[in-house]
Amino acid sequence: MSEHHNIITHSTDFLPIELAISSLISELRIYDENHRSNEGKEPQLVTFCQPIEPVKLPEWLYQQTLYPRLFWMNREQDFSVAGIGVADTIHCEESGDNNATFDQFQHALANKDPLARYFGGFCFNAKEQQEPIWREFSSFSFVLPLVQLTRENNKYSLSCNLWFACSDELAKKISAIIALLNRIVPAGDCSAMKLPEVQNISYNPDENRWTEQCKKALQTFESGELEKIILARQTVLEFNSSFSPLLFLLRYPYPQNAIYRFYFEPVENHAFFSFTPERLYRRDGKRLLTEALAGTCSKESINGSDLHASEALLNSEKDIREHNFVKEMIHEELLKICSDIDMEEEAQVLQLHHLAHLYTRCAARLKPEFAHDSAILQLLHPTPAVGGVPKDPILRHIMELEPFSRGWYAGPVGWVSRDASEFCVAIRSALVNGRFAYLYSGAGIVKGSDPALEWEEIEQKIGDLLAITRQKR
Repeated sequence: MSEHHNIITHSTDFLPIELAISSLISELRIYDENHRSNEGKEPQLVTFCQPIEPVKLPEWLYQQTLYPRLFWMNREQDFSVAGIGVADTIHCEESGDNNATFDQFQHALANKDPLARYFGGFCFNAKEQQEPIWREFSSFSFVLPLVQLTRENNKYSLSCNLWFACSDELAKKISAIIALLNRIVPAGDCSAMKLPEVQNISYNPDENRWTEQCKKALQTFESGELEKIILARQTVLEFNSSFSPLLFLLRYPYPQNAIYRFYFEPVENHAFFSFTPERLYRRDGKRLLTEALAGTCSKESINGSDLHASEALLNSEKDIREHNFVKEMIHEELLKICSDIDMEEEAQVLQLHHLAHLYTRCAARLKPEFAHDSAILQLLHPTPAVGGVPKDPILRHIMELEPFSRGWYAGPVGWVSRDASEFCVAIRSALVNGRFAYLYSGAGIVKGSDPALEWEEIEQKIGDLLAITRQKR
């Protein structure tokens, strides 16, 4: 891939989206006329970009009918993207070892334009036999959108990505983008759109089987094989009709929560999404930002404020011990690929609407030979907050104990380019397939854990998702 990413901007004025579409179409036609022959050239990526007036990205995305549809917002809420269609893709259909999968991903990324951002995710365990509900979600799948809306530092833009290789017919690709731009529907009022009624709620495992699984996990601690394991539950909601999964994104009730928002819908009404507080890492060249996040307090269970939740967490021996497992393991692992590791000594409290979490931030510098995403993913995934301690046997124990396949739940999701990336951990997540929504939540089992209390915790962790359905627990 050429090291030169050609970005064409017709006007620096902030246009209404309808005029921005006309502007992009004009530039595409001019480019077509001037580049009819591509013989002898390397594959290229050309991005056509136009600043636009503010628009609500989720509402705009809801109106569009081209798939895949994707959405990303970082935890700071200063960068978000809504994308439709495929300009280019990186994906793997094969199952296998996670580390081999990450290497395969890195090899494919190395041939891409260095500034192109691909959005997508990985499954939690590439060795796991996936259930049919995950058929549209491969071991990893990342998309460079054909058309995207971007909001960055309160500035908005509409852009389209033209990727073409030597053998491609440039005119056909440009015609396809123009046809898509002509189909774009402006953002409308979605306030009246609601999810259909929930007919049935079931749990996999149910509470009795959950208790049995927790007891089996606790037995492994006695042998000294494990120190901590995360067990998850699948909550199945059956609705009375199919619906757009984007309604979960539109109806999220706590917009100020410090969370990532990730949404990936490869085909109509079949989507995976996550409202997660947990950063896996952010990479800018050789600079790495990561964190330990473990230990949870429900404000409802203590009937208290943010202050009460902080005091409860910071004085909880169980939560502090669970958090320290995560913190110490991350620091130990980073020593293998990083220098200048700066891990905060004292845990802080991340406040959400219903929950609070212990977290500790860490900044480090990647050693030159490890300054790529495959090395970081192999090191950090799965984190102790979604896998357990020690890392190596955890994936096998989770497959043996859990009665469902995790798919993309708890996997790394986000965006990546050759020189920068940001991944979060896809917890507080759900898969929608037609009339069914599968909600996922987990709890950390350590020596002394009470299965009944852990059952309450996994209920609390899907509280935001259940609130969207307007169902009472």
